[in-house]
Amino acid sequence: MTLIIFILVLGAIIFVHELGHFIFAKLMGVYVYEFSLGMGPRILHKKGKETEYCLRLIPIGGFCSLAGEEVEEEKIKVPKNRRLQAKKPWQRFLIMFFGPGFNFIFAILILFFVALFTGSYSYEPLVSNVNNNYPAKTAGIEKGDKIIEINNHKIKTTDDATIYLTLAAKNKVTNIKVKKVNNKIKEYKVKPKKETKKGQTSYKYGITIKGKKQYGFINSVKYTVVKTGSLFKQMWITIANLFTGGVKVNQLSGPVGIYSIVGETSKSGISNILYLMAFLSINVGFLNLIPLPAFDGGHILFIIIEKIKGSPVSQKVENMVHTVGLFLLMLLMVYITFNDILKLF
Repeated sequence: MTLIIFILVLGAIIFVHELGHFIFAKLMGVYVYEFSLGMGPRILHKKGKETEYCLRLIPIGGFCSLAGEEVEEEKIKVPKNRRLQAKKPWQRFLIMFFGPGFNFIFAILILFFVALFTGSYSYEPLVSNVNNNYPAKTAGIEKGDKIIEINNHKIKTTDDATIYLTLAAKNKVTNIKVKKVNNKIKEYKVKPKKETKKGQTSYKYGITIKGKKQYGFINSVKYTVVKTGSLFKQMWITIANLFTGGVKVNQLSGPVGIYSIVGETSKSGISNILYLMAFLSINVGFLNLIPLPAFDGGHILFIIIEKIKGSPVSQKVENMVHTVGLFLLMLLMVYITFNDILKLF
């Protein structure tokens, strides 16, 4: 069952991403050779008027093959005006952007409908529970306290609190400023408790941060707007800390790690699976917009360079950069997957 849910979750996210590229390529008049979901050998395929639609064996990844992407001779004779590089920069920008763009739209729709039909939690970073025999209780943090600052970082949402506690959760003192029920402001110094389970080390404060359950259309809209912005902020903070060393590469998760997370999440109901899907969809969209080779953001960067210099970058040079970037990305994925496997034992 976990495998089925894993395939459905990843498949939906990848499908939506490639659909964004596909729709805007068609709108801009670019010839699409193939729309493929999955990687490896084909197990199902159907030829349309122009495009071949394929389902491939390995349920990870997918692609939308466009005319004019490669320097090599085209697969079939395509009119020059139907090739990607013949299109104007703004058209190519839209084609590249709306892969991630569709991921964002998909996530927003999931968050809204889950909130509308099952309710949502307010985004106030309220302490809903304090566990006995843990540092937060000893320090004096109480149920009902509203966290307003962690290590000088302003806290506005539950996600802000979660990400900054996670980044601070090492064998060091964390400064947590709260607003008490009586509106008094207090600051506590809390050193998280080190715990080791199944070979995995974690640091626990002993607090649960959760907003109040709410229902209704307006609350669902508010929740979706705030939650979407909050997830973007989380991704930005994580990526920034990856470059500054606050987050280590071995803390990242690939398909194996996501499989484990899906397995755990599936035990707590469909709404949590849908939320995970929204979270991963925003992750995929955000990462793809990073201006690195082989990512959609890398392609967009070359479009921006073209606009600045007034002429296109050599297609041969651009393809070489993306090929090298893809190779390095695959090496990174192998490393992350290896670490994910080690974490299982």
